[in-house]
Order: sequence, then structure tokens, then C-alpha cells
Amino acid sequence: MLSNWIGRGGKFILNKIVRLLTLLKINPNIITFTGVLISLWAAFEFGYGSLRKGGLIIILAGLFDMLDGEVARVSRTETRFGAFYDSVIDRYSDIIILQGLLVYYARHQMLGYIVLVGVVIMGAVLTSYTRARAESLILRCKVGFMERPERIVLLIIGGLANRMEAVLWILAILGNWTVISRIYYTWKELPKPTPPARTS
Repeated sequence: MLSNWIGRGGKFILNKIVRLLTLLKINPNIITFTGVLISLWAAFEFGYGSLRKGGLIIILAGLFDMLDGEVARVSRTETRFGAFYDSVIDRYSDIIILQGLLVYYARHQMLGYIVLVGVVIMGAVLTSYTRARAESLILRCKVGFMERPERIVLLIIGGLANRMEAVLWILAILGNWTVISRIYYTWKELPKPTPPARTS
């Protein structure tokens, strides 16, 4: 019951914000770009060791990530470029936030975790790339369980709970496992070449 009330309340507030932004004729692409600026703020806080504050700021960035699509839908300004732009900006946001953690571990001379964040970045970038590349060859490729929403939620939890190291291990393992799963799935779905017929 409580969760339903919270969900309805959140949706009510979100709808009001979307309606206001629509009435003000705010371009959804501007909302998308604002989200990446907020991610830069979160990265700055991470870089200086304010993990809990960074986690809270990522929640705010996530709000903007939800708003751009909703404003585009309500204002009927959805475009193919907008979808493309949103996807590219999301990648920037992901990498910017993780670079904040790189700065944090570099400042504390924690080489092992610098390498670990690098592995997380590889998984984050290749998760979207393998899907895009696979779907140029097959119909759909959504296998794996570490996409952007899960990654963002884990980073928020890591920041708020001050357990970022544990979260990074999860992201590194499951993120790259998702990439490997998509490579295997695409190989399995693609038609196999027919061996040449033998001539007598």
C-alpha cells in the first residue's frame, strides 16, 4: 500500500513538472544536456570524496534523464535525432561520473581501483555498443542484466551507502559479462555459413 502511494505521488509530481516544461516550450534536447551537466557535478563530488552527496546528485541527473523523453512525448516533439542524441549524451554522463571516481582513487593513490574503474568503463561503453552493432545484424539483442538503469542505481547505492568499492566489483563483473553474453547471443542468432559442396 505504501509503495503504491509513493509511486502515485512520484508520478503525480513528474507529470506536473513535465506539464510545466511543456508549457514553457523547453526543448527536450536542452533537458538532456542539463542532465549531463548535473552528472559533471556528481563527478566533481565523487572526485573530492563526497560519495553520499554524489549519489544524491546522480538521483537528480536521473530525474532529468526521465524528463527529456516525457517532455518530447507530451509536446509531440519526438524525433529520431532526439533519440540518437539522448543515447550519446547518456554515454557521456556514464563516463563523466566514472571519471570522477578515477580522480578520487588517483588522489588516494589506489592503483588497483583505478584499474577497476577502467574495467567498469569498458563494460559500460561496450554494453551499448554491442547491442547497437548486434541489432544491425539481427533483430534484437537485449540479453544480459547490466544495462544503464541498473548501473546508475548501483552507483547511487554505492555513494549513499559509502560502499563504492563493492559496487565497482559488481559493475566490472556483470557489465562485462553482459558484453560477453551479447557477443555469444549474436553469434548464435546469426545464420552459419554453409560449407561448400564436395565435388567428385
